[in-house]
Amino acid sequence: MSKRRTYDREFKEQAVQLTMQEGVSTAQVARELGITPELLYKWRARRKAKGEQAFPGKGRRPASEEEAWALRRELERVRMERDILKKALRVLAQP
Repeated sequence: MSKRRTYDREFKEQAVQLTMQEGVSTAQVARELGITPELLYKWRARRKAKGEQAFPGKGRRPASEEEAWALRRELERVRMERDILKKALRVLAQP
């Protein structure tokens, strides 16, 4: 089962802008970005129909939530380092 990918407003805007360049096909841009051409066509149509309000997005996370995510990532990294050091200590402690 695959997890649904989400794209932020800036990514969508830049992808649509790339398709509007001369000599570049929508399929080529989609391949380079790792998305389907159908999705890119949908974004183009939405941008054409709604203009600047095409991709409203959900907004940014609050600063406190951003900090919490950063701390969780750091904690996970430190735990991995600790586990590696424990294994190395066991190997070095053997006669």
